[in-house]
Amino acid sequence: MNKRLLRTQLNQMENIEKQVLMESLAARYDMTFLGLHTFDRWGQSCTTGIFKKDGREFVFVPGDTVTLGWEQFAVGLNQESWEELEYLFREWEMERDPEEMIRESMAPVRQAAIGPMLVGRELEEINWEPVKMDDPRLTVHPDWLKEFRDFAWSDSSSLTLHQSARIERTEKGFQICIYNHTDYDALLAMLENRGFSLPTADEWAYLCGGGCRTLFPWGDGLDYSMRLHWFENMDEDENRPYDMEEPNFFGLSIAYDPYMREVVQADRLTTCGGDGGCNICGGLGPFLGFLPCSPHCKPEVQEDKELNGDYDFYRPIIRLENYD
Repeated sequence: MNKRLLRTQLNQMENIEKQVLMESLAARYDMTFLGLHTFDRWGQSCTTGIFKKDGREFVFVPGDTVTLGWEQFAVGLNQESWEELEYLFREWEMERDPEEMIRESMAPVRQAAIGPMLVGRELEEINWEPVKMDDPRLTVHPDWLKEFRDFAWSDSSSLTLHQSARIERTEKGFQICIYNHTDYDALLAMLENRGFSLPTADEWAYLCGGGCRTLFPWGDGLDYSMRLHWFENMDEDENRPYDMEEPNFFGLSIAYDPYMREVVQADRLTTCGGDGGCNICGGLGPFLGFLPCSPHCKPEVQEDKELNGDYDFYRPIIRLENYD
């Protein structure tokens, strides 16, 4: 492997050298190179390349050998997190050591050699397909069209017919999608056909945490000063992103919504980065609600292969295994 694609070497390179390297990657993988950008967040920093291909943005993520998994606090919970957990323990009439309870949800500590990748910057939907209003798969359902017409005269921003169809109000009019039932094998085949893969659970943990030894990339406790999805009303400024949705130190928008499970490459359908909102729906509060978004949380092996368009999302990657 080209050692310039590893994080230590990349960080030591001058920008002009990085520019040449990124341009060569763009040429090899038929991408448009948009330029270098420095991403600096939560104590980690990376100056890397941003690319575009098939309407989506990718970022180059250098390889590294890192420690993944979690068994104890590196710094310790902050006061707000302690108080939240203590309140829940009183409600449950339980006597638990918070560290012990958290450890049960975490993957074991391990060393992992992560190869360099070109990584999709945003999560993507799996089951929803954009269509026109005259698509025969829509027009065959007059009841759907009636609901769409009623929606158009309403003040609502979107309407979803469960695992059937969806309409959203946009600046240019309406965006209509239909729901296609699909499974894990079909997703993997589709990605392979287009020259992409999914990250493995270890690769995902690296993309999310960068090898951090704290529970979250920013520390052991939840940062309650952040604007958290599902715990803050954003009506006053709907277009501003939640703090965890902002690009991380690799330039990725990752692990910011516990309702959004990120599908990873494994022997069976496996997800990281969320629990489908189970903890939040169970009234467990922000800390335990966002705990599944920890880079160290155990990957969740699903019971069957069918993907759920409401909760399952994917991130395409290209591994640079043979680049020299």
